[in-house]
Amino acid sequence: MTNPPFEIPNELRDFAERSVDQARKAFEGFVTVAQKTIGAADDAAEAAQKNAKSVGAQALSFTEQNVNAALDLAHKLVQAKDPQEAFALQSEFLKSQLVSLQAQAKEIGALIQKSATPGAK
Repeated sequence: MTNPPFEIPNELRDFAERSVDQARKAFEGFVTVAQKTIGAADDAAEAAQKNAKSVGAQALSFTEQNVNAALDLAHKLVQAKDPQEAFALQSEFLKSQLVSLQAQAKEIGALIQKSATPGAK
């Protein structure tokens, strides 16, 4: 006696095919979103790196200005005729440096704020 071969019912086969199709579509959707996310992350990293370079370059420029101002003061102090002139030069330098440092801090703050703003490039 032979048993008839077992056949998978068509309804079960259709159900399995729909399940595979749904899984494929879900995975394709996941891959699409993942690719977009990677692109957005790359763009954000690139913008952050560009902004960090900009802030660093500006900070270096300000450092150069401040060191040159200090060296100019040192040169003037060496040539001062008396302590009163040296104190006057020092006072003038401190006043001008405070103004410069305030302006520089504002500018650096603006650059950092710009780089922290989403979508800033």
